[in-house]
Amino acid sequence: MERNRPDRNRLESNRRTFIATAAAGLTAVTVGTTGTAGTAHASGGRKPVKELFGKLADGTKIYRWSLENGGTRLKVLSYGGIVQSLELPDRRGRYANVSLGFDNIEDYVASSPYFGALIGRYGNRIDKGKFSLDGKSHQLSVNDGENSLHGGAKGFDKRVWDVESFTSGPDVGLVLRYTGADGEMGYPGTLRTKVTYTLTRRGDWRIDYEATTDKATVVNLTSHVYWNLAGEGRGSAHDHELSIAASRYTPVDKGLIPTGELAAVAGTPFDFRRTKTVAEDVRQENQQLLYGQGFDHNWVLDKGITGRPEHVATLRDPSSGRTLKVATTEPGLQFYSGNFLDGTLVGTGGGIYRQGDALCLETQHFPDSPNQPAFPSTVLRPGRTYRTTTVHSFDS
Repeated sequence: MERNRPDRNRLESNRRTFIATAAAGLTAVTVGTTGTAGTAHASGGRKPVKELFGKLADGTKIYRWSLENGGTRLKVLSYGGIVQSLELPDRRGRYANVSLGFDNIEDYVASSPYFGALIGRYGNRIDKGKFSLDGKSHQLSVNDGENSLHGGAKGFDKRVWDVESFTSGPDVGLVLRYTGADGEMGYPGTLRTKVTYTLTRRGDWRIDYEATTDKATVVNLTSHVYWNLAGEGRGSAHDHELSIAASRYTPVDKGLIPTGELAAVAGTPFDFRRTKTVAEDVRQENQQLLYGQGFDHNWVLDKGITGRPEHVATLRDPSSGRTLKVATTEPGLQFYSGNFLDGTLVGTGGGIYRQGDALCLETQHFPDSPNQPAFPSTVLRPGRTYRTTTVHSFDS
């Protein structure tokens, strides 16, 4: 496999751009694509509706908010900020839920592989759950073999968020807040997190992430929706067509921790610069695919870190015509091809989820960045505000 050394000058430049953007307090602007669904309801969305979804074992009430705008229907839980369903029309106007999930809170608590969840304090893996910052070592919660994954055993996906709904002109949405205590899951600093979900009049789903801390810490927030644009429970998503604007990716070891190299995708199954189906190369003989049992890697986006979201990936289901376009300010994209869905989970539609029945496109900074000095920094310090934005645009 051809591999390149890290382009340190490019990454350092991107890191400085990110810090400058955060310090200036820039607010990213949606650059979504207007689709057929979006133009049908351009007058504005309905006021979000709140209902009781269930209770945790300790009696805590979990609520669900239903939002609709621009032809997109979104349901969100206060538990984990979870997208419980996202419904879109196909080319004939027929709706389907295109996000995997459960119809009850008990399954989310007991066995969810992060279906639809907000991920934090650190999305993706940290090697052996350890990192050093300003000369001090930190041991995190270890929950993925010997590594820490998605914030540890009780990350943001397993926390109850404070949620407020809003309407703003033609847009509707939710503001979700959670404060992580100093030392929670081993992370330093009290982290105050605010995440805004907005459904625009065009039907775009926009996520704005913000966080502040009282001690130096590391932060990497993302969303873990499992997409099947044919519809949840309707078979494999490996026939979906995918493109990713990335010339490099981060190879991993057998524990799925980046080696530190930025490898060229050219001549490998990881080249999605031209549109191809997931199935085309997912079963190729390749050590990286063996490590992940398919695709479960971070792509180094050609655009780097940007002040406004730029288009980085397109996913299309030929059978329904549904298309997802992803734009982000982030430098990385984790493409996971649903390798560990094993037929033991029953979804919202009553069907069993099997390997490849959905895929994830998680915008992010790179995995294990706290231990990889050549990667863009994920350090957040007091007085600074972490800000990133991702926009999902839909068409059919």
